[in-house]
Amino acid sequence: MKPEKDRAKLFNRRAAFLIGGKLALLSGLAGRMYYLQVVESERYKLMAEDNRVNFRLLPPLRGFIVDRSGDYLAINIKNYQIILVPEQANNESTVNDVLSKLIQLIDLEDHEIRRILKEISRRRAFVPVTVRQNLSWEDVSRLVVNTPDLPGVHVEVGQTRHYPYAETMAHVLGYVGAVTEKELTGDPLLELPGFKIGKRGIEKVQDLALRGTGGNSKVEVNALGRVIKELERVEGLPGHELKLTLLMRLQDYVGQRVENEKAAAVVVMDAHNGDVLSLVSTPSFDPNAFSEGLKTDEWNDLINNPYKPLTNKAIAGQYAPGSTFKIVVALAALKHGISPDYKVFCPGHMDVGDRRFHCWKKHGHGLVNLTDAMRGSCDVWFYDVARKIGVDKIAEMAFKLGLGERSGLGLDGERKGLIPTKAWKKRALKQSWHLGETLIAGIGQGYVLATPMQLAVMTARVVNGGKAVAPRLTHQMFDDANLMGIEDDVSFESLDIPEAHLKIVRDSMDEVVNHPEGTARGSKITIAGREMGGKTGTSQVRRISEAEREAGIRKGEDIEWRLRDHALFVGYAPVDNPRFVVSVIVEHGGGGSKAAAPIARDVLLKAQELMAESEAEAQEAQANTKTKEI
Repeated sequence: MKPEKDRAKLFNRRAAFLIGGKLALLSGLAGRMYYLQVVESERYKLMAEDNRVNFRLLPPLRGFIVDRSGDYLAINIKNYQIILVPEQANNESTVNDVLSKLIQLIDLEDHEIRRILKEISRRRAFVPVTVRQNLSWEDVSRLVVNTPDLPGVHVEVGQTRHYPYAETMAHVLGYVGAVTEKELTGDPLLELPGFKIGKRGIEKVQDLALRGTGGNSKVEVNALGRVIKELERVEGLPGHELKLTLLMRLQDYVGQRVENEKAAAVVVMDAHNGDVLSLVSTPSFDPNAFSEGLKTDEWNDLINNPYKPLTNKAIAGQYAPGSTFKIVVALAALKHGISPDYKVFCPGHMDVGDRRFHCWKKHGHGLVNLTDAMRGSCDVWFYDVARKIGVDKIAEMAFKLGLGERSGLGLDGERKGLIPTKAWKKRALKQSWHLGETLIAGIGQGYVLATPMQLAVMTARVVNGGKAVAPRLTHQMFDDANLMGIEDDVSFESLDIPEAHLKIVRDSMDEVVNHPEGTARGSKITIAGREMGGKTGTSQVRRISEAEREAGIRKGEDIEWRLRDHALFVGYAPVDNPRFVVSVIVEHGGGGSKAAAPIARDVLLKAQELMAESEAEAQEAQANTKTKEI
């Protein structure tokens, strides 16, 4: 009996241990379940929600750009685009088949096919890939009709940047384009497929302000990440509307006025507040082509064009300023003690050592003072005073008037030009300065280079009473993407140039146009109260040999275009109360009085007319607004 009792006790003990173990295990499981389902329930609920719900970034609408009157210069328009979902095309071979069918319906180039296949290989099969944007209605119609034969192909509506005035505004506005790898900054917007940023011009300079803030879409997805439905949508904030100082009606007129020139640039500025009213460079290009996607042959045509349509000549074209630089030399001479009555006899040349420096007028101007020399553009008078004061003193005045440095306009690609000094030549060329180079610099040739924008700033500082005016394209001030305020009233420091000196030069510029012997007398404005003053300039692009001078210098029409002189003119109006300044360059246009001055006359006359109209309209609109408020 005893062994039986022992076995029963052993069994009972083992049963008790087993039951105890099971109870402990069940207690542990229950505790763990309680911990997971009660204590940690909120955490796992969030994790499950994150797996079920995705947030997707939505691109904002790019801000509009308008002119000073509110005319739209850059807007967004709807565009049709083809989207391909590889998953719906089943497999890679079918994707290739679909692309082959698409090529028969729309013109897809080889580089586009390579891009599409590359994007497909880098993304999940259910992520859509953009095939082509900005489809015409005819393309859309063809695609819709053939949809049954194009699995995975969809036509969607998107937004694209559009420039209503296209070529007329191209060099100011620039264009937008796709984000490159180098342009990624960590902003998630830049990683969105098809998102575009400013590449040139105002679009680039003010990109952050124009870009806006992205929205988001809350979508439900399955385990594979495929979208089931949209749960919530919050649209982003559009970019700021940017108002420029330009007057589009004037810009359009200037563009038409120079459209027949092979290569030219015009800048119109308010001499007192720096507002750039017109900035034109010709030939131009169509920025819409960049926004919509430029074809290879179109790009090749642009970069191979000898007249350089992609270069904004108004700020990046560097030219010897020729006789327009005599404004600088005259002021430098007056500052350093040379009287305006100081006279020099001009026989048509000046000999220095064994070298002869010619005046543009073969038989000379006779005995001339400063006003005579400016009016008739006598080179010999300026040779003489340049030799007396030296190149460094000329450079000092040039820098003061805004030459040799960027204007501060802010557009990308602006160049500095060049104002030479003795130290500059020693540093840059490792050579000593020569006297003959001073004479050449005295008439705006040799090493001297300036942009049309710099020449406009120079003229503005002379006619506004010697204030250091700087050009601007907008009154709005931004801190990256945030609007800080509007800068309407501006004040500029004095350049410390005596008003008496400025008046002498302004009066001389008046005579250039309005005196019977002035070099620009043929471009005189005869409307009372709107007369202009100015200075002609002719810039040589090659050296004229003595043999050519003896034989008689050939006329421009007889010389190959690229070897002809550049034509320049700087001017201001009205003469009695200067407000508007203009700078004109006609590449290889010949004489400044013949090619550039007539353009300046027409532009200054139109600027006075259109600005008066624009300001009257603005005052009327303001009065109507106040009446409604009352």
